[in-house]
This record gives sequence, structure tokens and C-alpha cells, in this order.
Amino acid sequence: MNMAAVSAPTRPATLAQKLVARASGQEYAEPGSLAICRVDLAMSHDSSGPRRVAPLLETLGTTVWDPSRYVVVTDHFVPASDPAAEAILHFTRDWTRRSGAHLIDGEGICHVVLPEHGHVLPGRLIVGGDSHSPTGGAFGAYMFGVGATEMAGVLATGEIWLRVPQTIRLQWDGALAPGVCAKDMMLFLCARLGLGGGRYEAIEYAGSAVAALSMQERMTLANMSAELGAQTGLVAPDAITLDWLAAAGVPAPTLAGIDLAHWRTDAGAPLLATHVFDAGALPPQVAAPHSPANSAPVEQAAGEAVQIAYLGACTGAKLDDLRMAAQVLRGRRVAPGVSLQVAPASVRDQQQAQREGTLAILAEAGAELLPNACGACAGYGAARFPSGSRAIASTARNFSGRMGDAGSAVWLASPLTVAASAVTGRITDPRTLL
Repeated sequence: MNMAAVSAPTRPATLAQKLVARASGQEYAEPGSLAICRVDLAMSHDSSGPRRVAPLLETLGTTVWDPSRYVVVTDHFVPASDPAAEAILHFTRDWTRRSGAHLIDGEGICHVVLPEHGHVLPGRLIVGGDSHSPTGGAFGAYMFGVGATEMAGVLATGEIWLRVPQTIRLQWDGALAPGVCAKDMMLFLCARLGLGGGRYEAIEYAGSAVAALSMQERMTLANMSAELGAQTGLVAPDAITLDWLAAAGVPAPTLAGIDLAHWRTDAGAPLLATHVFDAGALPPQVAAPHSPANSAPVEQAAGEAVQIAYLGACTGAKLDDLRMAAQVLRGRRVAPGVSLQVAPASVRDQQQAQREGTLAILAEAGAELLPNACGACAGYGAARFPSGSRAIASTARNFSGRMGDAGSAVWLASPLTVAASAVTGRITDPRTLL
């Protein structure tokens, strides 16, 4: 698929409008109108994928419209913790291979490994069978999540309809202070805008602080657009994007065909709202149980005792996240009575963390290494939090019962704050240990 710019629109357009216009073959996509879009790629995982869509496709009497454009990732039920999980994995692997679709098996969390394999490119429209699929928007792709019924329609036809979104611009000026990262930005936004603040529109992250972020930090922003209730979260692609994709193995001719000047919001484009924030004034944030919207500066939660410090999930255990935790844990030990659990988001990130010594720092601090999977974040596997436990986690959600027993309490924070809290045994401002 040629990712070069289509003909210039007659009117200024947002990045979201341009992405939908390309996918629907329009010169200009009017916000609020309906568009029938060609899907460049569809992605499912073992929980949302074949076991859900295969019976629907069979009922329709059809197969996957283009197996080369469908990727299935095993990340929820791996490693299998019981016979039921093993059966789901067996069906997922067998059906995916028989369908001719691409299987990424046991390499990590879908939102991280999909771009690692070069599937997420600027200009693409991608549909994912998971609510955190907006992660792909970090690369300038229009990516969003759907349920099994809608995914079956995509797999049968290669198309999807959507209402052309309006765009909410979240502009972060200045620069983040040491000890503050993208996770803090998102927790702040969850409290400031609310879990429905995105209004199922497109959110675009902009400003100097966003432009300075690494790709994996931008992925955290786009990922948690789901917590804001947006359909997708976008960051305009730039040289940082192309460099990351090149390192991921995307061929140079493909990257050369991406028109960075086109895939950005035009001056004067229609915006639903613009919110401007001072990145330099943002302190570390912590979300109290049981909602990301319960976020506030870390000082308001400081001193809360924790027994579990969990570094995991697509928002909190990528390579950059592990490096942040290592900044705090270097030369220190986890407090007595605290379990520091680390589930690297992908095998690739874990291997790099091993090579560079980051993983050794975490291990020397007393961390327990868990599988490269969704694990406790999505409530799967053996690492669920028991009743009465108090945990601080780098995950995206802390709803009651999501990560374990409903009697557990989970605070959300950045990898820096999770690591600092593991050292002291109480929720701690990471800036005091940097």
C-alpha cells in the first residue's frame, strides 16, 4: 500500500481527517459524515481473535478477505495456566495457520509487538480487536479497537464504516522535568478530562514536550487515549518515527515513500477543542483505587503502604519503562515485604534490556521476572493480586477486580514511581531517589 500523500485537500484538514480520507478514497473527509474505509491491517489477540471470529465467519460462509493483512498475537493466555487456556491457544494457533494469517506467538503484548514487526506505518488505517489499539496512533496511523462482531465484518470484507471524527488537540508546551514521563501526562489527563473526555473522537497530542518524547513514550500516550474515551490517539509522524521504524526493519523504500509533510494537521484545520498544558509544571501522578480518573500529584498518595510493585503492561514495561525503573533501582534493594514483579512487554525489549544491563539492575534489586504477556494487567495468569493486597502498578487501569481479587487495591503510576515505591515500601515521589 502506497503511504505517499494523496492529492492535497481543498480545505485545511486535521491528521485524523487526512487518514480517513485516504482510507475512504475521498479528497476531504467532513467531520461528522460517514465514511466506508479500506482496512490496511487487522489485528486480534488470542482472547479476542479466532475463538470469537471464526464461528462468525463460518456462519457467514466466508473466510479472511486477505490473510496477509490479518495478524494474530498470543499474549493473554500465554503461558497457559490451565487446560482451558491451553485449548484456546491450540485453537488460535491452528486456525490462524490454516487461514493463512500471520501469527506472532508468545513474543509479547500485541500493541508492542505489532509495530516491532513493522506492521504499523504512518498513513495506515488499522483495526484492532482490543480497546488499547489506539497505540498505533503514535506512529501516525489511524488505529482503533472494535469488538468481535465488527472484526468479523472487517475480516469478511476488508472494509469498515466510521463517522469521520472531530479532533481534540492536547498541546504540551515546554519540557518534562526529571522524574516525570508520558504515564504522568496521561494520568493527569484522565483526572483533568475524565474517562469520557475524548468523546469517542480523535485526540491529537502535540507541542514541544510531545515532539521530544521517544516512540515508546508516544505509544503510552496513544495507548491510554482509550482511558479518555477517544476512538484513537494520534501523534504526527516525524524523523523519530522513521528512525524507530527503520530500526524495526521496515525497508528503506517504504520509509522513503512516507510524506511527513502531509501526515500532520494543517494550520486552520477544524478542531473540536484545544487544551494547552505546561509540561514543566507537571509533577509525578498517582491514581488511587479504583479508576485512572482518581489521579493526583504523588504527594497526595505518598506514604500509602504497598506489598506489590508491578512493572508490566503495554503502558509500563516497554524497554524505555524498564530503563526508567532501573534509574531508580540501581544500587538499591526492594523493601522487605514488597514483591517487585516485572513482566517485560516483549521478548525483544527483554533481550535488549538483558544485553545492556538494565535487566541485571532490576534483578539485583530483587525483581521477579514474569512472562512477556498481558498477565495481571488484564487479569490473566497466575500473577493476579490476592484479596487484601495493596499494589502500585504501571498498568493502564485499576478498576476493582481487574487485576485480581476485588478485595485488592491498586494505585497506578509511572515506572519511576512504581520503582521508587518498591524501594521504600510506600508510595514515593521518584524525584527523591533520582
